[in-house]
Amino acid sequence: MKVAADRITCLGMGLCEVTAPGVFEVGDDGAVLVLAEHVAPDQLDTVTAAVEGCPTEALSLIQD
Repeated sequence: MKVAADRITCLGMGLCEVTAPGVFEVGDDGAVLVLAEHVAPDQLDTVTAAVEGCPTEALSLIQD
């Protein structure tokens, strides 16, 4: 499973970073950075919660 972020849609609220800090980070420009593109099986629940909790729907999971 891979995670993708639409940096244009992102408003930098940081909910993803709080939910999955090893996977997401809000950069200095105020947009999300994906720190780990491939989601480890033990992180899937946390990353899914971050994706589903994104208020701007800027995050998505992609089956690889």
